[in-house]
This record gives sequence, C-alpha cells and structure tokens, in this order.
Amino acid sequence: MADEPLVLGIETSCDETGVGIVRGTTLLADAVASSVDTHARFGGVVPEIASRAHLEAMVPTIERALKDAGISARDLDGIAVTAGPGLAGALLVGVSAAKAYAYALGKPLYGVNHLASHICVDQLEHGPLPEPTMALLVSGGHSSLLLAPDITRDVRPLGATIDDAAGEAFDKIARVLDLGFPGGPVIDRLAREGDPAAIAFPRGLTGPRDAPYDFSFSGLKTSVARWIEARRAAGEEVPVRDVAASFQEAVVDVLTRKAVRACKDEGVDHLMIGGGVAANSRLRALAEERCERAGIRLRVPRPGLCTDNGAMVAALGAEMVARNRPASDLELSADSSLPVTEPHVPGAHGHSHSHDHVHEVSKENLYP
Repeated sequence: MADEPLVLGIETSCDETGVGIVRGTTLLADAVASSVDTHARFGGVVPEIASRAHLEAMVPTIERALKDAGISARDLDGIAVTAGPGLAGALLVGVSAAKAYAYALGKPLYGVNHLASHICVDQLEHGPLPEPTMALLVSGGHSSLLLAPDITRDVRPLGATIDDAAGEAFDKIARVLDLGFPGGPVIDRLAREGDPAAIAFPRGLTGPRDAPYDFSFSGLKTSVARWIEARRAAGEEVPVRDVAASFQEAVVDVLTRKAVRACKDEGVDHLMIGGGVAANSRLRALAEERCERAGIRLRVPRPGLCTDNGAMVAALGAEMVARNRPASDLELSADSSLPVTEPHVPGAHGHSHSHDHVHEVSKENLYP
C-alpha cells in the first residue's frame, strides 16, 4: 500500500468545503465544512456567501484532514482540486488554495472534473471501476448519463437534463410545500409515509420520439406546483406525504428506467449511481430492483460519499497519478462550465483546449 499514490483533494464547487485524503483506493480522511445552514434562510445557495464560507473554512479543513489521516502535508504525492463545473467564485477559492499548497510543497497539481470525481469516488467503497463504467449522476446541478471507458481521460455524455436537474426539482417542490432547504432529505423522509401511486404526475421525455437518455423535470415540477395550488385554492388540505411520494416516484422512475435502458443498449453489465440525489432511499431501492431484473450489477457509494466531498476529488487525483496523467500547471484556472468530456485539465504541454478566457468569464459570473 505504501507505494500507492497519496493524494489530497479539495472540493469547493458549491456550498461544501470538502478535503479528502486517499492512498490509492483507500480513504484516509474525509473532512467537510458545510455552509448549507447559512443558505437555508435564503431558500437556496447564495454564491457570494458560499465563496466567503470556503475562504474561512479552507485552512482549518485541510489541517483537520491531515490530522485525521495521520500524515504531514510533505508526505503527499499530489494535490487534486475541482476545477469545474460549479459556481465560479466558489471554485476559484478551491483552485487558489490548491495552487498555493502545490507550489509551497513542490507537489504536482491536478485540476479535475467535478462529475468525473462523483463517478471515481465509488472506487473507495467497491474497488476499482470496471471499464467501461456506466454512471447515472444526479444532484442539485446535474442529471447525466455518462459512459466512462477510462475515468481519467475518456468520459462520454449519453444524456443530460434539458432543464432542471433532479435535485433542483426536489428543492423547488420542497419550497412549494414549505418544507425548507435543502428539499431532498425531507421529501425522502415524508415520502416513506405516503402513497407513491396517489397522484399520477407526468414522466418527462418518456415518449417514443423523445431523446432516450435525456431528462426533463421542469414540466413535472410545474405539474406538482399547480396540483398543490389548486388544492389550496379550493380550501382543501394538501396531503403532503402523498405529494412527496408521488413526486419522488415520478423522478426516480424516469432516472432508473433510462439508466437501465442505457446499460442494455451499450452492453454494459453494471451501473454506478452518484451525486447528492443518489442518497435518496427510493432511488436506491428502485434501481436495485430494476438492475436485478435486468441482470445489471448496481454500485452506489454510501450516502456520505454521494454528496459533494473532497474524498471524490482525491480519488480521481490518485487515479491520475497512478496512470501517469500529465499534471496541471500553476496557470490552472476555475472553469464554471468545464465539460464532462474533460475529466482533468492538464498543463499546456498536454492540452489543446484553452482555458485562458476563464478568469474573465468568472468575473462576469461573480459581478453580473
């Protein structure tokens, strides 16, 4: 184990300051500082508040991770950081910190993709990823079906959401039901006591002519909101548990159906589910049921590794080191719309795609 790469990973794409330390595929530390409570009173993530929270949490969280892992920063073989996609200002805090540590310690720097990291984290729980890996990533910002023949350099998007991400829909319906933020955990909890067949909410993009692997949750969200409004306007009580269960069922039905279809079409005999919504108990149960029926092996990390964390970034960084992928250079910038087809951002010598424009884009995003 001593000769496996020892990598520290930094994740700041949204409201979680995550620092993980991994040796090969073994997790040594996973420290997280969340600013979710600060955002809760605004009903969603406020980018400027998230950036400031990352600034305050960064050094203490890194020190906590090093202490938990029982190592010194000098022992590291590399520093990995989420370079994108995500909130521009939040990403810049993580990238700046990673560059400072890499420079001060004389260690290689790896700017990695947030989505590819969500796939790679499963190695920490279930061992090396099969190649190719079929991944369903569902979170507050993303709903994607990805085929990854090589997680370090070949990730292919098969389908994605054309409007709201699944997690975003959970948050919005929770807001309509006055359940607070974030919406996923509370809807999951209430749905367990409701009837998923109580209300027939629509399943978006499931018609014969629709894109087979794309997702749409905007129409579902509108349909649920209108149903609730109609009950309230008529002076009737809203059956919150049944609404939660029926809405949740509509989301997970579409996600699992399309994911299993993609596995069959591509001849892949296993499915990995990642991202924050992968912590949803009904999504896990239905995926298990449908995968078993189709002869597909399901891999889902434990809930703590599904939400944003530094361990996933460290896992992908360790894989980059193990496969001798080129390190990023110190000109690495945050790219709020880094495409999933770029699992990492190598230095200029190994990279044709220019990210020089990104600082300007970031400024525009921060100060519209």
